[in-house]
Amino acid sequence: MPQRKAAVLGHPIDHSKSPPLHTAAYDYLQRDINYGRHDVTVDELPGFVAGIRSEDRKTSDWLGFSVTMPLKGGMVPLMDELSDRVQRLGFLNTVVFDADGRATGHNTDVDGIVEALRFAGDDATRVGGTMGILGGGGTAAAAILAAHLMQMDGVSLLVRTPDKATDHLELARSYGLEATVGHLDDFATEAPGHRALVSTLPPRAADEVASTISAGALPPLLDAAYDPWPSRLALDWNERGGQVVSGLEMLLYQAVEQVRLFTARVDENTDVDWSAMTAAMAHAVGLPPRH
Repeated sequence: MPQRKAAVLGHPIDHSKSPPLHTAAYDYLQRDINYGRHDVTVDELPGFVAGIRSEDRKTSDWLGFSVTMPLKGGMVPLMDELSDRVQRLGFLNTVVFDADGRATGHNTDVDGIVEALRFAGDDATRVGGTMGILGGGGTAAAAILAAHLMQMDGVSLLVRTPDKATDHLELARSYGLEATVGHLDDFATEAPGHRALVSTLPPRAADEVASTISAGALPPLLDAAYDPWPSRLALDWNERGGQVVSGLEMLLYQAVEQVRLFTARVDENTDVDWSAMTAAMAHAVGLPPRH
């Protein structure tokens, strides 16, 4: 049987840690799946997907794609079907092909955010509290749903241009969350009052607010940027006593869910030790041992 295939798509893509993560998972599972990467711009995306789908899908060995920036929104209209999450969020990070070639869009970034914050120290049994979210876009939308799944009461959206946060504000309220919009300059003042924080800003974009943090009781922080690491924000957060994890933790846990989705096409995975597989994936990219 020809080798199965999957890949990560994005631009730029050379820095992506998805290939070693997925390769470690398939090695652990003893699945013959080749996971690669393709540099694809927003303009190139429709043609790329059309080229893949022009193959005889019944004999094609593509299982799916991981989708990173800046393609998470542009991939949505190219799907045959969307998960409930993607329909509401408007962004996907995973494409799964079935045996007949139908493409379904999923969003596992939500799972990545929840589990990364758990790893950073958030109490999984806690109900209530709020999440501070820095930045907008697809990851911010995923963070809003993560706050809902973590049974929080609300979110505070901290952005450079508050007038452009209307869609995210409405999304939060659609999940029953109290939602406010503020400026990034409010970050230092707000931070201690939140249950958790997620920065969705690009690498180095949070440097300007990092130096404004005061020492004290700080909540867990997920800095979705992981290259370079540690970021200025992460360094300052740690120095002031806060627990912080990088976007690589988020990438790990969202990849675990992608592996579940991709391999479900191959078999039912009923006997997989997912914790051991996650530990093997973490080791492959230099993350701390799992507890």
